[in-house]
Amino acid sequence: MGNLFDLTGKTAVAIGGNSVLGSSMALGLAEHGAKVAIVGRNLEKAEEVVKEIEAKGGVAKAFQADVIDHKSLEQLALDVEAWSGGWDIVLNAPGKNSPTPFFDLEMDEWDDIMDVNLKGIVVTCQIFAKRMIEQGRKGSIINISSVSSTTPLSKVFTYSVSKAGVNSVTQFLAREFAPHGIRVNAIIPGFFPAEQNRKILSEERIASIMGHTPMNRFGEPGELQGATVWLASDAASSFVTGTLIRVDGGFGSMTI
Repeated sequence: MGNLFDLTGKTAVAIGGNSVLGSSMALGLAEHGAKVAIVGRNLEKAEEVVKEIEAKGGVAKAFQADVIDHKSLEQLALDVEAWSGGWDIVLNAPGKNSPTPFFDLEMDEWDDIMDVNLKGIVVTCQIFAKRMIEQGRKGSIINISSVSSTTPLSKVFTYSVSKAGVNSVTQFLAREFAPHGIRVNAIIPGFFPAEQNRKILSEERIASIMGHTPMNRFGEPGELQGATVWLASDAASSFVTGTLIRVDGGFGSMTI
């Protein structure tokens, strides 16, 4: 069964691979044999992830790019192609959040969050999926959504809306790319404390989250690796596309 999840010979591009959750998912891909391009605005953080992967025997390289900059993404595609000849897996894990109340929300902040969380994924897919199709590469695109995409959460209005858009983009592109052998799916993580959400995790909010999470705990970053590797593997998930996979401790199944 180990061969079912073998990614040897494949290259993955991990956008936001220098973040807490993105780096864990990238590490999982590397541990199953994929070469991984770790991409982020902060090159130093990306290089730290590369060192961690290399220390475990994996192959990776750090790249600097900004998902809100179209030219930056185009250059990234050229750089990754020069490094590895192309790619088979694209992990879209950029993320930006804010607790600004709805009536206090300025459109500059709205645009900033939407640009990173939604527009960035659209542009990345335009550039990277198009090149995959031109090269005749089949593969997998994995978008990172959120539990707030299906059940809007208080205090994260713009973030929730942006992630709902990610779900729609995922399912649309799954239809668009299926004839080319490119699968598009999304992972819906539950609550994994990371840089972007710690600032709104008050004791009261934590208690509320736990009361709505049957497993009664936060997720650990490594618990996203299994779903990521499964969706990346053609052998394991060759007939899976357009799906939204929950890794949320049961949050999505809770009602009252």
